[in-house]
Amino acid sequence: MSISGVSNQTAASYEKLSTMKQINKAADNAAGLAIVNKMESQVNGYDVGERNTQTGQDLLKTADGALGNITDSLQRIRELSIQASNAIYTEEDRAAIQYEIDDLMSDIQDTAKNTEFNTLKLLDGSMADLHLAMNPDGTGMEIQMENATLAALGIDGYDVTKNFDISRIDSALEKVDSARASIGATSNRLDHGISYNQIASENLTASSSRIEDLDVGAEVSELKKGQILQQYQMFAQQARIAEERKKAGMLNFM
Repeated sequence: MSISGVSNQTAASYEKLSTMKQINKAADNAAGLAIVNKMESQVNGYDVGERNTQTGQDLLKTADGALGNITDSLQRIRELSIQASNAIYTEEDRAAIQYEIDDLMSDIQDTAKNTEFNTLKLLDGSMADLHLAMNPDGTGMEIQMENATLAALGIDGYDVTKNFDISRIDSALEKVDSARASIGATSNRLDHGISYNQIASENLTASSSRIEDLDVGAEVSELKKGQILQQYQMFAQQARIAEERKKAGMLNFM
């Protein structure tokens, strides 16, 4: 091995130790580099999919919180409706009860119309399905968003000063409960998606590291061996030069 060859090997070792990677360019390991780059793309995809899924969880929490407020309003409307059903109340009393019901229904409508996530309206019926890219290739699942407006709940124009049917409120509560149950089931599914993406990313990262990361101990040992060999070759070369000069001096003397 020439001294220049040993020097190149030493330089390569220093490069690997400085980056802590055994593959820094295609010449180091062309096949390994291709595999590592492919794995890196997959890891990045899983990481983005995990973040997308977590954002989807935040969206569902926003929708569920709004539906919870609508449930509270509907429960209060039902209580007031039962109160208005009592014959001891006058028309003026029922009008006063209706005044509170109108406020509650206005709150329901405002919640349905104005609940947003990143400017996307969630409960006004304008968003039928929302694609959530959970997977590293951009595929995923569709999240169905419910319409919680008064018309969709079937209580638009509900009035206890006229002939009214409390079952309309019960039906609205069932619709909201069903929507919240669907959100809960979807949220559980997203939890599994987050967990899977995390595990897949960790496993791929570990596999990539086994190919790309440097065995520092082995590389340092190889570096020391190269340095010793380089010193030996330099000494040997110097000894050869000295011997040649000695022989040349003796010939000149003769």
